[in-house]
Amino acid sequence: MKKLFCFLFFFFFLSVPVWAEEKTTDLVSHSKSAVLIDSDSGTILYKKNENERLAPASMTKIMSMLLIMEAIDYGNLKWDDEVLISENAASMGGSQVYVQAGETYKVEELLKGIAIASGNDAVIAMAEKTSGTTAEFVNLMNKRAAELGAKNTHFVNPHGLDAENHYSTAYDMALIAQELLKHPKILTYTSIYEDYLQKKDGSSIWLVNTNKLVRFYDGVDGLKTGFTTTAGYCLTATAKKENMRLISVVMGANTSEERTSDTTSLLNYGFNTYQNHTILTAKDILGKKRIENSPEEEAQITLTKDYHQLIKQTAKIPNYSFVVEVEKLVAPLKVGDIVGKAKVIDENGVVVDTLDVTVNKDYPKSSWWEQFLKNFKHLTSGQILIK
Repeated sequence: MKKLFCFLFFFFFLSVPVWAEEKTTDLVSHSKSAVLIDSDSGTILYKKNENERLAPASMTKIMSMLLIMEAIDYGNLKWDDEVLISENAASMGGSQVYVQAGETYKVEELLKGIAIASGNDAVIAMAEKTSGTTAEFVNLMNKRAAELGAKNTHFVNPHGLDAENHYSTAYDMALIAQELLKHPKILTYTSIYEDYLQKKDGSSIWLVNTNKLVRFYDGVDGLKTGFTTTAGYCLTATAKKENMRLISVVMGANTSEERTSDTTSLLNYGFNTYQNHTILTAKDILGKKRIENSPEEEAQITLTKDYHQLIKQTAKIPNYSFVVEVEKLVAPLKVGDIVGKAKVIDENGVVVDTLDVTVNKDYPKSSWWEQFLKNFKHLTSGQILIK
């Protein structure tokens, strides 16, 4: 049985009320469905027909980009890997970056073409590079959607051109976008308003972001627009102000101006109504615990990351406490190693959250000489070491 060391840490912070998702009248008046969530917690702040199955158009590429980013992070792809453009990729219609069969481009160049200009040819090329075939890539898309809890989503292709049985929902697109944002480098590309793709013949293709909000709305740095005759105008957007990031999705608007208007309304509402309050930072010391096989006597305990909670601007300030349970500590340990849990308890004794805790710095293993001196110090001071 693991030995645990428990202590209390008290802290005053803003309350976390339980509220119903807002149904604000006329907040989204142009789109068939919409949702607004807090990216950190996934809390729904607004919803309208959020589970209605609709054609997602090029918002499909959010899932495609997720699989590409995961392949890069897992080491299966490298940013500078060369991708050979197939006849299949080059023949794609719709929005394109006009790559030609037989040409080669780096992974980063094609991902930029997907993120900025929504290149259908680029995403097919990357699907083939990632999974061997487009069909296998689509299988992975659906598997990943199921893993994320996107219950009302089924993909038939990686690009989003209209196809039978190809559908998603505003809420599911928000879930997939939330997962994509765990790979923050994608924002390096989705936040670009205009750039160029250098062709092998020396010419270049002008890439212009179809998400105009990256230029005109402060804080917007992604993610993906979509349009087909069936889908109408769609947009999954994300914006960050201070320490709060929101994700909005609108589907089925009649014009690009309407989807921009509805998205702006959602983001304005979210930022004006809520705040992501910092309760504790990863630098706050929750307590100390004896550490073995280390030159030091004790290790200081902290959270693995800053702890925020989404609250309304008008929330009250009650009293909360943390109960921290730490396993036996044995060096070497480094920052990020999970050594226990911190339970967040409200004033009624209810556990409202459970967080991972770590050590505040790296604690290397002591040498035999350091351990000898440490033990000698305890012996000469009359202290008895308790294992």
